[in-house]
Amino acid sequence: MGLRINDEIPNLTVTTDQGTMTLHDYIGDSWMILFSHPKDFTPVCTTEFGAVAQLADEWAARGTKVLGVSVDGVEDHVKWKGDIEAVGGAKAGFPIAADTDLAISEAFDMLPAETALPENRTPNDTATVRSVFIIGPDKKLKLTMTYPMNVGRNFAEVLRALDGLQTAAKENIATPANWVPGEDVVVPVAVSDEDAIAKYGAIDKKLPYLRMAKLPE
Repeated sequence: MGLRINDEIPNLTVTTDQGTMTLHDYIGDSWMILFSHPKDFTPVCTTEFGAVAQLADEWAARGTKVLGVSVDGVEDHVKWKGDIEAVGGAKAGFPIAADTDLAISEAFDMLPAETALPENRTPNDTATVRSVFIIGPDKKLKLTMTYPMNVGRNFAEVLRALDGLQTAAKENIATPANWVPGEDVVVPVAVSDEDAIAKYGAIDKKLPYLRMAKLPE
C-alpha cells in the first residue's frame, strides 16, 4: 500500500549528486518538496528542473528544502544539471537522488512493485515516476500530485499549495479554492461564531457551514 496523507515517510538512505543522506536528516526542521522524474536528459523534465531552480529564493523564504529524484545515476545527474541551468537560467543547487534500484520509487508507490528497469531503458519504462510530494517538518506526507509524461508540472501551484499547507498548520484554518496568501481563509467548522469573531474581528458568513475571515496582520 502506498503512502497516505499524514503517513510518516520512510527514512531511506539515498545517494545524490551532493553525497549520501537519509531523508529524515535532510528534512531536519524544514519542509521538503520531493519531485520525481522518469529519466535524465528528457525535454519536459529539464524545463521542470529549471523552473524549480528559478524558485530557489521562494523555497528558502518558506523554510523548504527541495530534493529531485530520477532513476539515473549520479554521474548523469551532474552532467544534466548543466542543461538544466542553461535552460532555466538559474543554478540548480538542490540535490538529485539517484534512484537506480527504484527504492525511492517503490517506497513512495510511484511504480508497481514488480517493475524492473531494462537495459537501455527509455522514459516510458518509468513513466509513472512523475510525482510531487510535500512533506512537513514532522516527516509526514502532507500533499501529493502525479502528472502524466506529456503535461509539464506547474510549480507555481506547488508553491501555492505549500503556502496553503504552512498557513493552515500555523493558523489552524483551511483555505478555499484558488487561495493565495493575503486572501480570506475558511474558519473551521469546530470554531463557534463568537470565538471566530473574537479571533478575527469579523466573519463573512456565506452559508451556515461556510464562514470566511481575514487573518490578523
